Amino acid sequence: MSQGNTGVTSQVVSAEGCPVREVLDRVAGKWSVMIIVAAAHGPIRFTELERSIEGISRRMLTLTLRNLERDGLLTRTVHPTVPPKVEYELTPVARELHASLLGLTDWAERHRVTIAESRAAYDAEHRPELGAPL
Repeated sequence: MSQGNTGVTSQVVSAEGCPVREVLDRVAGKWSVMIIVAAAHGPIRFTELERSIEGISRRMLTLTLRNLERDGLLTRTVHPTVPPKVEYELTPVARELHASLLGLTDWAERHRVTIAESRAAYDAEHRPELGAPL
């Protein structure tokens, strides 16, 4: 559908849609969610995060932490020790987000069997080439 048919100008979409999409992209990202969950129990060090989040590279962890700090979801505290001790902690806004994530994960847990059954039924009807498991 062309822009003229929607009645929505690109200026309105940019002004109202992009910031929300950017926020959702940031907080719904795989690594962001895992960091928020890992930091939910109090201050956590970089190396603890690195060990607790399977598959994340140092670079990705660093970038994601910086972005979460920039967005006001994490605070970074450097303790003047040798070597320096750096801790990350959720802000009140991130704690609220964590509560929402818990609701979402609870929903997913309650409905995962139903969704798996629905997928299997759909695949059997629409993708018969997959066939039944041997």
